[in-house]
Amino acid sequence: MKAHWDDVEQALLDGAKGIAFDTCHKIYVLMDDEQMAQMKEYEYDPLIPAEGHTTDELLSTLMEWYDDSCMLRFIQSVRTNHDDPNAGFGDLIPQGAESDE
Repeated sequence: MKAHWDDVEQALLDGAKGIAFDTCHKIYVLMDDEQMAQMKEYEYDPLIPAEGHTTDELLSTLMEWYDDSCMLRFIQSVRTNHDDPNAGFGDLIPQGAESDE
């Protein structure tokens, strides 16, 4: 699982704008302001902006959310892609990652 968390940390270091959790299984690292606005519109709560938080704080929060989430859990990075919205998603920790270990 360490390799997956390295990917999550790298996404945060690559300029993530924030993180979001649906409190069940969908956990996102938001890579642009448009995605932050989208998650606010979708009423994701918690929705935490990266500004004002360290990478370690955000990573720790993501780990807590992951531990507290249901078995369908995953963490994806998401950036806006107007041509193909689905192309903006990237697996950081895919569903079922624990069964791969």
